[in-house]
Amino acid sequence: MAKSANEGIKDASNYLRGTILEGLANSATGSLSKDDQQLTKFHGIYQQDDRDIRKERRKKKLEPAYSFMIRVRVPGGVSTPAQWLDMDRIAQEHANNAIKLTTRQAFQFHGVIKSNLKKTIAEINEALFDTLAACGDVNRNVMCNPNPMQSKVHGDVLKLATEISDHLSPRTGAYHEIWLDDGTGEKVKVTYDPPKIDDIADPEEPIYGKHYLPRKFKTVIAVPPSNDVDIYAHDLGYIAILEGDDKIVGYNVTVGGGMGMTHGNEDTFPRLAEVLGFCTPEQAVAVGEAVVRVQRDNGNREVRANARLKYTIERMGLDAFREEVEKLLGYKLEKPREFKFDDNGDRYGWIEDHKGNFHFTLFVENGRVYDTDAYPLLTGLRKIAEIHKGDFRLTANQNLIIANISPKAKPAITKLLEEHKMIDAHERSALRLNSMACVSLPTCGLALAESQRYLPDLVSEIDEIMEEAGLRHDAITIRMTGCPNGCARPYIAEIGFVGRAPGKYNLYLGAGFAGDRLSKLYAPSIKGTDAPAILKPIIQDYAKNREDGERFGDFVVRAGYVKETEHGRDFHKDFVEPQLAV
Repeated sequence: MAKSANEGIKDASNYLRGTILEGLANSATGSLSKDDQQLTKFHGIYQQDDRDIRKERRKKKLEPAYSFMIRVRVPGGVSTPAQWLDMDRIAQEHANNAIKLTTRQAFQFHGVIKSNLKKTIAEINEALFDTLAACGDVNRNVMCNPNPMQSKVHGDVLKLATEISDHLSPRTGAYHEIWLDDGTGEKVKVTYDPPKIDDIADPEEPIYGKHYLPRKFKTVIAVPPSNDVDIYAHDLGYIAILEGDDKIVGYNVTVGGGMGMTHGNEDTFPRLAEVLGFCTPEQAVAVGEAVVRVQRDNGNREVRANARLKYTIERMGLDAFREEVEKLLGYKLEKPREFKFDDNGDRYGWIEDHKGNFHFTLFVENGRVYDTDAYPLLTGLRKIAEIHKGDFRLTANQNLIIANISPKAKPAITKLLEEHKMIDAHERSALRLNSMACVSLPTCGLALAESQRYLPDLVSEIDEIMEEAGLRHDAITIRMTGCPNGCARPYIAEIGFVGRAPGKYNLYLGAGFAGDRLSKLYAPSIKGTDAPAILKPIIQDYAKNREDGERFGDFVVRAGYVKETEHGRDFHKDFVEPQLAV
């Protein structure tokens, strides 16, 4: 079978250079060539256009209103106040006056026009961030638990996240040549120590080679009992195993998770990661590289829809995959250690840590940081960053932690939170605090339905039902995406909406509250406006008949609304269309 088109693009790209420089110099259009649009993803950039005005521009015989989304890599989600101020300035000068906090602890900018791309990326790098490998067929932004209630080990997991990110970064000089050239014409050379676990070394790309990975690759680090990074939804994961509450003795390594699928193609499905084995902290980076290399050499390069690591492990089997990893390592992984996850949410409001410092977790609906007359969020955070001496932590749930506030500094921070109406941002229903949506329309080219712009209103309607049922303070995870790629991880939400067409969604139920069980399709292609009426009798039944401590996802399985999804390959099975009265 012939390889996918993307493989040919990578092969001909000269290590991700393509004709990007020539495209940037072409002022006759606001777009780049189709091949270069694939390559710029490796540089953290997606070409988009405003779909709200696409038809209008077509009638006027104008090309689409092209702009670019830029994703900023932030290993572990930690930003200094100075870096936050840089992101704020860039949003105002080059983007659409908004910062997007993503589901992967990264910053995202929308609306950057082509003529501003190089300047914007150079300024991001001047802030000591980069956009390299924020997208593309490589290891992307490495996430870690930012929870201040577990701050005794935060330094250790952040260090590992940074080490993995650095080690698995592409080594091509293309990024520096295209975006950071100082105008002298001299090419920037990137140095790299050869890999330690085998002798295969491409001079330009020692780990990836010229074809990189078959598909994107995502890595996270979790600290039980919190699964706030949704470890089972990712290709590679590390579950910290603690001795006491302040010493990490090693990590259970997970592999093979992933959310994306394609409507109508049952050969594609979301899948939960499995535990591969246990490694020591000193072995963690090498284990990650070995997993990447096995995927590089065994992943599906013919059918891109089946190219993720989850399908490689489905095909090879976990034992065979482990054997290949251990061959590269030269030693065997230990047996997994015991652990337990309780939930995958954030801890809102003020928290005092073991050192006596304070942390404030701010609810940011769908990760959108911008100003309105009623809620000057962007301005308020700018004012805080100007005096803050600690750090900011982006969470995997699109929220923000203003972290490491000294007792002396707390009154001033509190005053700014109050002045800009942020102090009680988390005084919302538990349903809203556990909601999440992808960007979707109008910019995402893959979107089939609204998400970010619609979910807040839908939550308001469902909240009325929750209030009537006495469930305002009962947490239920609810997530929405505009397409089946699953960027907001809807298939491990207790209530999940996945776009099918304008105004229509698949409704999924029955996932685990801790992100440890997949959901099942309950109602296909429903109107979003019908969702509250469809959910109302289920929510009322839950309120009346749940067992002590029973979560909503567990209840709908026990009550027979959906069957439990035991494995990703069973995701499409056992669907029985309910009789819906709307």
